[in-house]
Amino acid sequence: MRVRIRLGKGSKVSWHKNIQRVALMLASMLTPAALLASLLGFWRIASDLKWTSTFAISSGLFSHWQVWLGAAVLLQLCSRVLNRYGRDGASPAA
Repeated sequence: MRVRIRLGKGSKVSWHKNIQRVALMLASMLTPAALLASLLGFWRIASDLKWTSTFAISSGLFSHWQVWLGAAVLLQLCSRVLNRYGRDGASPAA
């Protein structure tokens, strides 16, 4: 005895739309991360000028304000690229 299951043709799954949604989700998370990185950078500058208490990270790569502000710029740039890709559907390189 053979049992055949016939499935009708349903709607195609649009991977492009799903990737756009993921890009928008990541972009919305990168903006607060950029804000936090810039806050840490400005805290480090204020700590160097003796306006605030000592900075939480006293040694290593992340003890420099340039690293934090550079990371903030990079995160915000990535957020803008992902946001543009998610909203317009254009490729990130365009």
